[in-house]
Parts: sequence; structure tokens; C-alpha cells
Amino acid sequence: MVEKKEDVKEGKLKILVAGDSEKQSFSESPDPKSGTKLKILAAGDSEKQSFSESPDPKSGTKLKILAAGDIHGDVGLAEKLAERAEKENVDLVVLCGDLTMREESTDNIIGPFKKRGEKVLIIPGNHETNATADFLAELYDIKNIHGYGVKYKDVGIFGAGGANVGVHQLEEKELYDKLKQGHDKIKYLKKKIMVTHVHPKGSIMEKFTDFFPGSSGIRKAIDTFKPTVMLCSHVHEADGIEEKIGETLVINVGKKGKIIEL
Repeated sequence: MVEKKEDVKEGKLKILVAGDSEKQSFSESPDPKSGTKLKILAAGDSEKQSFSESPDPKSGTKLKILAAGDIHGDVGLAEKLAERAEKENVDLVVLCGDLTMREESTDNIIGPFKKRGEKVLIIPGNHETNATADFLAELYDIKNIHGYGVKYKDVGIFGAGGANVGVHQLEEKELYDKLKQGHDKIKYLKKKIMVTHVHPKGSIMEKFTDFFPGSSGIRKAIDTFKPTVMLCSHVHEADGIEEKIGETLVINVGKKGKIIEL
């Protein structure tokens, strides 16, 4: 018979008391009367991983996004959008270009979101270059998805920024090719969101402007890739407009922003 000893390692239950660090030693004998909330290392977890906790009853399987565009260097607007993202408890913030006003006013456009711990995806608009979007992405540790595809939960998100007009104009073929490049990374997913700055050709949004034609390259991408949702901005007068093109829901998210759940 093995003699029972209190220091037999196999007999100890390791319990992490709130306030302990995962890198610190474990508290081995917490006061049972203290009422301190305990986190217990569940089977299958490692001490270097996060601890298993009760799931949030409000958390669902859907991806919840706050999407907006055309901030144009307005720090106050960025702050309001960030506050809304926090209040709505979104999984992700998507900014559809024109973050700046002609490449200026880049200060503190992303900061309000980051200080609240929000995950952010961006694309450039026609007011900034892709290089500026890359600079902001590196500075704030966020993602520029111009020509890229990413996955969140079971949703694939791909995008292309810029526009078919203006100083930083892109050719229609380049817009389509960038969208294809991003879509190729997530094409195996059933639910897909396409993010652009400019609207597609033949959309209702074209009727709100005499200056900004819709993009044939983006329309081709909708017809070819058939995303579940497409997000854009660009035409300020069409802020909030939603329409269906084929099976795709096309939304001009505008500067006020839209909550999308998918």
C-alpha cells in the first residue's frame, strides 16, 4: 500500500486564483471561505493557453461587423464609430476607404478603435494610396485587405480599394484582378463578404451621382464570385442604400456605418 502524503505531486489540484498570472506559480491551497472566483485549468488546456471559462450566453455563431467609410480624417466621427463598435460588441470593424482627405489627416483615425481593442480591416479609397493604407495597417497592427482574403468565424472577407476615377485611379481590370486574388484565398467558404470603395456598375447608387460612374470590374466580380454581401461607400449621397444584384446584397455603408450580421 502506498503511504498517503500531502506532497505527492499527482494528488494536487492546480487552481489559478484570480489575480495570479499564468506565468506565476499556481496557488495550491486557496482559502475555501474566501469567495474568490477561481479559474480551473481544464483537461486539454495547457498552462500557456487561455483557460477554459463558461461560454458567453450572448455570443452567437454569427459574425457581427460594423462597416463604415468616407471618414475623411474626421477624428470625431472615428471616435463615434469606435464607441458604437464597443457598445454593439462587434467582432470586427471594416472601413471601406477614404479614411483621409487627400492623403492628409491620418492622425488618430484608427486609434479610437484600437484603444477599445477592436479588430479592424481597411482598404484604401480614392483619397489615399494603397501605400498609405499599408502604413496605417503597419502602424496600428491592423489588416489592409486590398487584394487579400481573410477568414473570421465561418465567413470569408476579401477586398479591393481605390476607384475607377480620381488621382489614384485604377483600371477596371486591376480592380477585378485584385478582387479575384483575394477571393481565391477564401473561395471554399460558403459565406463571403466583398469589400470595395466604389460601387458596381448598374447599381441604384449610380443614380445618386453624375460624377462617379459604377465600376464594371466590380460588377464582374459580383457576377463571377457571387458574394453573400458587398460593402462599399464612395457616393456620399447614397449613404445607407441597400439593393440586390443577383443573390448579392450590396450596401453603401456610408460614414454613419452599418451593423451587418452574417
